[in-house]
Amino acid sequence: MKDKSNTAGKKGVALLVVLFIVMTITILSLGYLSRSDVELACGRNMILRTQMDYLVESGLEHARGLILNPQDVESEYWTGDVGQQLNPGSDDYYDVQVVKLGQCNYNITCDAYREKMGEKTGRSSLEAELRFDPCIAYWAGAGTTIVQQITINGDVYCNGNVSGNGYIMGDVFASGSITGVSIQGQRNEAVAETPIDWPGIVISDFSSNYYIDTTIHSPQVVDSNVHPAGNFNPSASNPAGVRYCSGDIELPGGVNISGMLVVNGNLKISAGNNVINSVKNFPALLVGGQVTVEDSGMLEVNGLTQIGQVIVISEGAGNINIDIVGGLFIANGGIEGTISETVSVNITAAPAITSIQTWPEAGIAKRWSPAGGALFRSIARK
Repeated sequence: MKDKSNTAGKKGVALLVVLFIVMTITILSLGYLSRSDVELACGRNMILRTQMDYLVESGLEHARGLILNPQDVESEYWTGDVGQQLNPGSDDYYDVQVVKLGQCNYNITCDAYREKMGEKTGRSSLEAELRFDPCIAYWAGAGTTIVQQITINGDVYCNGNVSGNGYIMGDVFASGSITGVSIQGQRNEAVAETPIDWPGIVISDFSSNYYIDTTIHSPQVVDSNVHPAGNFNPSASNPAGVRYCSGDIELPGGVNISGMLVVNGNLKISAGNNVINSVKNFPALLVGGQVTVEDSGMLEVNGLTQIGQVIVISEGAGNINIDIVGGLFIANGGIEGTISETVSVNITAAPAITSIQTWPEAGIAKRWSPAGGALFRSIARK
């Protein structure tokens, strides 16, 4: 006769073994599932971080594009913005802040993030310094001598030899040789190509009228050989503030122009307190002939200056101050004459106010910039 209690005990042990195996499998499965969830979350976080890293880099490139093309913004230069998107309608945004460090340097901070229900997640931040390179402050269409009284803050191009004992706070590009001058940057001799294009502003585009997009405007014609003193500002019919002189003209002192002075001849500076401030996207001074600076002559220009011939310092002249912020571009020469110790010439590159957009024809825009490019330096993750 079989022992029924022994059979029941064996069945109970078997049931416990089965339950233990099921519990073990369940625990292991839950562990694997939990680990899979963690790995899946890590993968999603990695994808999110990668996307934000790419987005923050796009923000830096956005800033570089607008800083290189200030014609596209209403202010002097783009100072940044918030809530920018590459894909409208997405949850991904970036904020950009731009701080001007100098005429050719900018500090850019960019924060990229994903925003859901008002909460920012997956953030990535970069900070970088942007530098224009090259950035031409002074262009001489023939060999030029840069004496000690001349200081150039920016890069230089010369279609010939560069000599003298002046100061250049930038790189020098010359089709010939470079001797004597004190150069903070690199010397580039025997260059075959210009680092940037010539501005190529044409006087005839402003002689009788000029365009802003498809709208035609009339310049103010100066019909005297001596420009009157006083303040001259843009108007509704002349928003670029263009003042046109058909022949030679003299700035006798006390001339303050907000706009553009166009001289289809020679310009003479005979006294002090002559100031020209360009209107955004337009040059400041355009002279077809040469510029002569006489004793006690002073000229301050903020914007692009393009001269067809040379700048001549009159024999024996002193107490002269020429200050050009933007860029000096001389087609057929440089700065000539016997320059005394009381002469001061300062030329500073300033792409934000020198970059131009004009319309030789209705609706056909022409753009130009003194900057050949821009490089990021010191990129750091915040």
